[in-house]
Amino acid sequence: MRKYYRHLLPALFFFSAAQKCTAQIVNMESQRYQTDTTGWAGTLGGNFSLSNFGQKVFAVNAHAHVQYKSKKSLYLFLGGYGFLKGDNQAFVDHGFLHFRYNYKLTQVVRLEAFTQVQQNVVTKLQYRYLFGAGPRFKILGSEKLRMYAGTLPMYEIEKEKQNPQLIRDWRLSSYLSITYIPNKQTELTTTTYYQPVLFDVGDYRLLNQSSLKVKAAKKVAVAINWNYQYDASPPAGIVTDTYNFSTGVEIAL
Repeated sequence: MRKYYRHLLPALFFFSAAQKCTAQIVNMESQRYQTDTTGWAGTLGGNFSLSNFGQKVFAVNAHAHVQYKSKKSLYLFLGGYGFLKGDNQAFVDHGFLHFRYNYKLTQVVRLEAFTQVQQNVVTKLQYRYLFGAGPRFKILGSEKLRMYAGTLPMYEIEKEKQNPQLIRDWRLSSYLSITYIPNKQTELTTTTYYQPVLFDVGDYRLLNQSSLKVKAAKKVAVAINWNYQYDASPPAGIVTDTYNFSTGVEIAL
């Protein structure tokens, strides 16, 4: 068994390096294409791995990101699925779909509306459905430094694997996002989300996601990602804080 887990570690590392948006809070800031042109943009990607070290290890990861931008509107669709199984045990099994609409009211204020559905077997989340809307503010918008903030009330319906009761909550999803672009090849983005249950500040989620991207070619970039999440009220048997470090290559369409 020890020999099996020693061989499983490289597969786990490979899988974590390729995955996108696996946290239970999806960081949409890192998924917005900053462009002055209108039209379609997006990325598609995925990988498949089958290894046999005396025990079979099977991994699949796929993601899609499509957005359409007009003069005042932005439509964004994001989806992903990841699976890693070995020795008849699922180490990773998650998926989500996210749709967001952004409307430019002024140079400073945008209006956003979104809906999302997700599941994560390993963290005992059978499914979570949410939708919300609210303002988004452009604090800074220079060539090298961008800063945005938003506060979006959202309604959440959640089903935990070991809890027969549905959990329904109103939450406030507030975020601050900072992007620093020192040159044409380098981009650093960090986003912090705070999501408390309305009228119950002791039940909240906190997420920080940071990403460093360095262009290796016109449409190819090397990305280093850090993801930390704290959930004050996770499902029974799940730790309150989780984190993930990954590195990989991104190819734009």
